[in-house]
Order: sequence, then structure tokens, then C-alpha cells
Amino acid sequence: MNIDGLNEEDRIREAIKNKSWNEQMTTDSWAVFKIMSELVDGFETLSRIGPCVSVFGSARDKMDSPYYKLAEEIAYLLTKKGFGVITGGGPGIMEAANKGAHFAGGKSVGLNIDLPHEQRPNPFIDQDKFINFNYFFVRKVMFMKYSQGYIVLPGGFGTLDELFEAITLIQTHKLVRFPIVLVSKKYWEGLIKWIHERQLEEGKISEQDLDIFSVVDTPDEAVGIVEEFYHKYALRPNF
Repeated sequence: MNIDGLNEEDRIREAIKNKSWNEQMTTDSWAVFKIMSELVDGFETLSRIGPCVSVFGSARDKMDSPYYKLAEEIAYLLTKKGFGVITGGGPGIMEAANKGAHFAGGKSVGLNIDLPHEQRPNPFIDQDKFINFNYFFVRKVMFMKYSQGYIVLPGGFGTLDELFEAITLIQTHKLVRFPIVLVSKKYWEGLIKWIHERQLEEGKISEQDLDIFSVVDTPDEAVGIVEEFYHKYALRPNF
């Protein structure tokens, strides 16, 4: 039965009814091959892109949004500093970042995800650097493995998901340290206050964990933190 035309409640009910344990086991076995295929495709494509910084943010921002303009300028400046730009490949902030990289003559990478709403590849991705994923977790592996920094603009749950996964992996030493920069102090101030007043004060995190990320307002500040990080540790983008 095609459940695409059903409302959310009926979709859930139909999916549960059709999901027997044996069917789950069969589906899992075939999924392994699909996952392997996406990993191999990602590794082969992204191993050739050179140094890149990932830019995250809402898919819902339009061209007249101040955050769209911020993302475009940040990507432009990153490219002029020798970095390519990786995004989730969709509209909004992702489009703005790919656009900035494209018009700066730099590498513009898009890691698109198949979704029923919102996600469509934007036109500013290099054709040889576009990958389409079915699995969020495979796409996350690519962001983590091939990024030399994260710049995170205002966004929704997906943006928070990418942000906190990177912070967690750096905190637990499962990911090599790289700069994480949140842009727009006004947007992030409530979250940062909660982290200080709840997580830190109640001992859920340590003071040092707060050094994993920075919060800034301007494109120059955001790009400067990435550049300073690699200068401080006597590193250069891995050309």
C-alpha cells in the first residue's frame, strides 16, 4: 500500500501494521548494502575535495533574510582563505553558503538528503561534488570526516543535531578537534545561557567543554576563528 497520500496518524498506523519482525530482519539485511554503497560513494568523492569548512543553518531562510546574506559572505571569505565549503546541499542557508563559494571561484560541495519536504538541491553546487544520501547518519560521517571546521548559523532541529553531535565527539575525543563557530549571539544567547545555568552549574559538563565552540556576530569573526585555529597549531589547510 502506498502511504504517501495518508495523513501522519494513518501513516504511522499503516507502517506499524505492515512491520513484522521477519520483514524487519529482511529489510535490515538489504539496508547494509545500501549503507555500504553510500559510504563508498561518499569516501571516493570527498577524498578529492581538499580542505573544506561545513556551513549549517536553516533550510527555510529566504534570500532577503539577514542570515542568508551572512552565510553567503562567510562562504565567500572562507573560499578566499583557501577553504572549500560543504553544506547539506539544500535551500536557505545551505544555498547561500554554496552560492558564496561558487561566486568566489572556490569548491562548493553539497551533501543532499532525501526528504519528503523542504530539501531540494540548490543550483550552486559543483556538479562533481554533489552527493545524494538516503541515510542521515551516513551523511553525518561525511561532514565529520571531511570538514576542517563547522560554522553554524541559526537553524532548527537539524542544525542543532549536527552541532551537538560534533561537540559530543570532540568532548569525548572521538573526533579530532576542529573549530566550531556559532554565528549570531542574539539567536544563540538563550541556549548558551541554559548551558551555563543548567548543564555547567549542575555539573553535567565541565568548564573546559565550553571552549569547544565560539559565538560571534560577523563573517570576519567567524572566518578569523577558523584561520586563527590553524595558525595557532601551525597547521595549514590540507591542500
